Amino acid sequence: MRQICVCLLTSLIPHPWVPQEPCKSFGAVNGTLCLTHARPALGHTPITQRLYDAALWNKLRATGPPPHHQKLCDHSAFGRPGVRGAPRCPRIRRARASSAPRGKRGASYSRPPPPPPPPLGLAARRRFSSAGAYANVPLTAPLPGVPRPIFATVDGQEKFETRVTTLDNGLRVASQNKFGQFCTVGILINSGSRYEAKYINGIAHFLEKLAFSSTARFDSKDEILLTLEKHGGICDCQTSRDTTMYAVSADSRGLDTVVGLLADVVLQPCLTDEELEMTRMAVQFELEDLNMRPDPEPLLTEMIHEAAYRGNTVGLRRFCPAENIARINREVLHAYLRSYYTPGRMVLAGVGVEHEHLVACAARHLLGVTPAWGATGATAVDRSVAQYTGGIVKLERDMSSVSPGPTPIPELAHIMVGLESCSFLDDDFIPFAVLNMMMGGGGSFSAGGPGKGMFSRLYLNVLNRYHWMYNATSYHHSYEDTGLLCIHASADPRQVRDMVEIITREFILMGGTVDTVELERAKTQLMSMLMMNLESRPVIFEDVGRQVLATHSRKLPHELCALIREVKPEDIKRVAAKMLRGKPAVAALGDLSSLPSYEHIQAALSSRDGRLPRMYRLFR
Repeated sequence: MRQICVCLLTSLIPHPWVPQEPCKSFGAVNGTLCLTHARPALGHTPITQRLYDAALWNKLRATGPPPHHQKLCDHSAFGRPGVRGAPRCPRIRRARASSAPRGKRGASYSRPPPPPPPPLGLAARRRFSSAGAYANVPLTAPLPGVPRPIFATVDGQEKFETRVTTLDNGLRVASQNKFGQFCTVGILINSGSRYEAKYINGIAHFLEKLAFSSTARFDSKDEILLTLEKHGGICDCQTSRDTTMYAVSADSRGLDTVVGLLADVVLQPCLTDEELEMTRMAVQFELEDLNMRPDPEPLLTEMIHEAAYRGNTVGLRRFCPAENIARINREVLHAYLRSYYTPGRMVLAGVGVEHEHLVACAARHLLGVTPAWGATGATAVDRSVAQYTGGIVKLERDMSSVSPGPTPIPELAHIMVGLESCSFLDDDFIPFAVLNMMMGGGGSFSAGGPGKGMFSRLYLNVLNRYHWMYNATSYHHSYEDTGLLCIHASADPRQVRDMVEIITREFILMGGTVDTVELERAKTQLMSMLMMNLESRPVIFEDVGRQVLATHSRKLPHELCALIREVKPEDIKRVAAKMLRGKPAVAALGDLSSLPSYEHIQAALSSRDGRLPRMYRLFR
């Protein structure tokens, strides 16, 4: 049936909607225009036409069109035949079966020609329906043809225990079962920058960049990645001051392939000249990037270790110095690997695998294998114990160009003050971890939103009281034979002296009264963070590997939580008082014209209130 639509005067159509031509086919008179024949001046699309029609519909429904603007038309967006869902105006009544004038009905009347075809690109009509192949399948029944899912059950829960087996060559195999189809497997080695005293500093950094390159079985890194892709796997290598870690995450059904690949990567690397040259370029780029980052925390961590352990063990640089890049070659790397990449210093750790299967794969691929550097000529390993020295390392630098852009970070001076804590094998390790969590801290702006750690001491006593403090964060670095608790702070260079005094005062307050509420909050937050991190399979892998590498066993999460709950305020005061008796380590970066001397910082940490000595001047 024909519809009565609304035709508007050309002058009523707002810009950019202008008529291309009057509507002559459907009874429109001069000066009028059918809605569906309006076209946008910037190009017509069905979506914009619908939006425009909808806007006019809302306006007309509220006000109603003038009577002299109503014309008969067979083609309208308000009642288009065959279009489902088109809006219809309640003020417009339907016409009779024929719109021809009275007295002229009959054979002499011919139907108007059909409208022109719609423009190309007209959106197809979508139909959403629940009718289909599974319409009659109830929600309580499994869908036909779909694999049945496997769920963890209470009776089938894996035991939270880490199994450890030692092979004949001294290699330790540790595994932790975990429900799921994927696994994380890797080799952890007791090697790193702390063992480079007899070698060229930077070897561990080079080995990290050379990991998963060509080996005796694989011609290139691409071939290794293609092999892992068959099992949905990814690989990574990370080095720290005391540990090197090669890890792969893949489908558990490819465990034998993964262990064989790891054995080849660790024991049979080719170390070609081309790979060494590419590694030199990668190391050089990383050093340049380290000095250009707006966040100086990695660089300050290097400096605070260098100041705390002057020239020994963990005080050696983790990143390769620029002057050593050209000196490291294949012979130097083989000499280091020959001494430290031995089975007795390795742990094969796996999460999400069966222990017996992992042991069988280790015996097949890691037992009786001759490495690429040979089995003879190894020198004695460095078993030096870390010697805490204290001291200061300063690096004066113009930080104004570190963060260019329309909204650059303001020029800041960065200070990190630290004191010796304890190793992770010591009984006081847990109280120090709680103390670090109680100090907390963060930046004045957090990308994740405010509210995280707002009741920690560095937030309450520092960031909330001093608006000019840009950052104040506590860190705890712990190793097999030592540890370092430090506070990193950032502020305007003119506020450096006040900032250092605030840090020293917070160190002194650590040995004072400990509120029960803040202690319980820190303990709860530490346990929450521990359990949340251990939900990730790679984190479990690293925890298993590092603990077995250091202690030949693993403390389970519920054992650590029990130790955390036992921490009392007296324990916090005791470990803080012990820490404050040592010499401080200081790292400073940026404009340091207002930095107090090391002697003044040491005197402030030895005082009762943490204040710096007064500076008296003859002339003001």
